[in-house]
Formats: sequence, structure tokens, C-alpha cells
Amino acid sequence: MNPFAYARAIDAADAVVRGGTPGSKYLGGGTNLVDLMRETVEHPAMLVDVTGLPDTIDERPDGSLLIGAAATNTAVAEHRAVRSRFPLLTRAITAGASAQIRNMATVGGNLLQRTRCGYFYDNDGSRCNKREPGQGCDAIGGFNRMHAILGASAHCVATHPSDMCVALAALDAVVHLQGTGGTRAVPLVSFHLLPEDHPERETALQPGELVTAIEVPALAFGARSAYRKVRDRASYAFALVSVAAALDVHDGVVRDVRLALGGVAHKPWRASTAEAMLKGRPATQELFHAAAAAELADARPLRDNAFKVDLARRAIVAVLDGLVDTRS
Repeated sequence: MNPFAYARAIDAADAVVRGGTPGSKYLGGGTNLVDLMRETVEHPAMLVDVTGLPDTIDERPDGSLLIGAAATNTAVAEHRAVRSRFPLLTRAITAGASAQIRNMATVGGNLLQRTRCGYFYDNDGSRCNKREPGQGCDAIGGFNRMHAILGASAHCVATHPSDMCVALAALDAVVHLQGTGGTRAVPLVSFHLLPEDHPERETALQPGELVTAIEVPALAFGARSAYRKVRDRASYAFALVSVAAALDVHDGVVRDVRLALGGVAHKPWRASTAEAMLKGRPATQELFHAAAAAELADARPLRDNAFKVDLARRAIVAVLDGLVDTRS
């Protein structure tokens, strides 16, 4: 373990000042960062504790929610408004980790989870462009069963591990940030980046910038939603494929839909192609299969994960079909 300094921020402005110091990292629940420090992947010179920042979950008059970044995953999953208006978010969080981890993990930290790629964690013998740019990617020619089939590059094929973020991507969530230059808001679908030539750049955060809150806009049909996670075992494994969906069907026709995928890309994958194909058409299994196939048409599987293409297609169809059935 490398030595590091520690400071507890009294508010967001104080955190940003401390976080602007080179080598600083913000510390929430520590459920990912501390692991990375133990594995010598992260070497922060200073930890800025932000657990004292706002953790409230505010219900707004328009039906939206503003969730403080320090709110725990448990608090969000169990909140009455989340359970009633956005059940897919509750289901995604509870599918993501044990109760003990959910009690510690914060919403802001969940957004900033780093990949669970084994080569990324192997700091002693594996090449990883995310850990050390220009080093190479051993996952491309190695064991890549868990890796990306969409949006990958010749430099990185890792997947984003968060379940919560897949649900937030489907819900058009917005990330609120504060830095030395002031505050700004970034759509969650733009917050995480695809690897392209720089897989070490994982988010749109500027140096020292702090996640302060997550905004979940009102969604009239948010209660008609689901999250399904397909994994090797039921006990808190990472997703092979996951699907977050909300569906509005009237007189047998899809009026509106939200759809996002996990376990398939370097970021939570908003299925915009499938959504466009579904809207305004009869809600049939044939349509669901066609929309899923269109979304996955650009998939580029690796040696060990070609099964994910069909698995994702089947999962999309099953979730959408289930949401139609719940209307009867």
C-alpha cells in the first residue's frame, strides 16, 4: 500500500478545492477504489472523503427526483418514489451487489466504478491500455468471455460493471457536476465514454470535478419498467448481459419506450436504434426480435463471447414481452 493523505470535505466547494490537488481521489463508500488501491492499480496521493456531502433524495413537483451523490445504493433502492415510479432502478441496484455493499456504496461512486476486467486488475503480468496507455490489451487475444461486443476498439474491449447505471441510462438521467469552473449537467448517456484511442479516459469529468447529484426526469410510464440481469450465478456476479426497459403500449401499439443494455459495452449502452424501430408499431414478438437484431447488427464479438449477441437479443425480447404481458 502506498502512503496517502486523507481529508474530509465539509461541503462540495471544499471538496473541489482539495480534489484539484494532483493525485487526489474522491472517496465515497470505497467499495471499488479501496479494492483498486489494494491491487496497486490506483495510487492516490490524497483521499478526499465526500461521504458528508448531501445524501438526500428530493421529490420534485414535476415528478422528477434529485439524488444526492452521497446517497447510498440502499437508500435509493428502498426509497418509496423510486420503488413506485422507477422500479427498474430498484431492481438494478438490488441485482448489483450484496446488502452489505449496497449499504456502503454511494450513487456517485457507482457512476465511477472501473471495469472488472481481469487484465486491468493484474498489475503484475498483464498489458492494459486502460491502466497504462500504450501498453497493449491482453484481453483482445486472451480470455474475453465477459468483454464487450459493442463500441469496443482496438485498444480496449472492457465492459462497464454498473447495473445501476444501465437503469439510469434508460431513464435519461442527468449527472450534476461541480468543479473549479462552476457547475454543469451532463446526460448520463454522454457521461461515460467509449474507449476509442484513449481507454484511460472513462468519463467526461474534468480534473478535480465532483459528482454532486443525479437527476432522474419524470417518466409517465416509468412504473411499467423492468430490469433483467443474465449472469453465471445468481449471487452477485457481474452481468453477461442486462436489459433495462420501460414500455408504454396503448391499443397494442408502442407509444414510447426506453431501452438500455449492460454487460455489452465500455459504457451503459442506450439502445437508440431499437427504440426508434419500436415506436409507433404493434407490440409483437416479431417486432421485438427485429428491433433487437437491428440494435445488435454492429456487434463485433470476440473469440469467447459470441454467445452474447444471441443472449442480448433474447433478453431484450423477453423483457419487452414481459412488460406487454403485465398490461393484461
